[in-house]
Amino acid sequence: MAETQEKLSAAEKLIEFIQKNRRLLLAGFVVIAVGLLGAIVGLTVRERVVTNAFIRLDEFALRHDELMPYFEGEDVSRQPEINALIEELSAFASRNSGAVAARAFNMLASIYWAQERWSEAERAWTAVADAAPRPHLSPISLFNAAVAVEYEGDLESAIALHTRVVQDHEHVFFIAVRSQFSIGRLNEARGDIQAAIAAYQGLLSRWPHDPHYANLAQSRIIVLSD
Repeated sequence: MAETQEKLSAAEKLIEFIQKNRRLLLAGFVVIAVGLLGAIVGLTVRERVVTNAFIRLDEFALRHDELMPYFEGEDVSRQPEINALIEELSAFASRNSGAVAARAFNMLASIYWAQERWSEAERAWTAVADAAPRPHLSPISLFNAAVAVEYEGDLESAIALHTRVVQDHEHVFFIAVRSQFSIGRLNEARGDIQAAIAAYQGLLSRWPHDPHYANLAQSRIIVLSD
């Protein structure tokens, strides 16, 4: 009986508390509801934005593929369309991030590469790597960026990019081992023989069983050490 009275007393106190503070409690519920609604709307809007971005990417890809035969060669009849595509892709890529931006920068890089616009190709490839540093995309993009600046004649920047591949993506060995060998080769071209030998030795210490580059590195060490 006493227990029942205690329960009733507690219930009465709760009812009294709710009645006295109903405005405050109602305001709290409204805030929670608004917050949840805002989160739901935000997620819906974000999903819609991402979906629209990928739809736009598909449109760019269709134009890119149609114009691809005209990226290089003597036929410049479609160059105004190519320039328009470059301008629109650049603006689109700068407004987005992640995989969306990476795909846009990747299309830009392929245009610049085909037209031998090496410095612009390097910037686009590096932007691909920065936008989507996924295991398979970032190291390949950085490697391409290094090749582009090498064509431009900037061997130091090429070495720096290859070094980034090795340091950040050593686990992607089929790219990293090529970059490590390229560091040695580029140092040879610069006349820094000691740095070249150190790079080749680094390759042998990391990938001693590589069927191709390990043998090449060992051969270069022998030649340069004579």
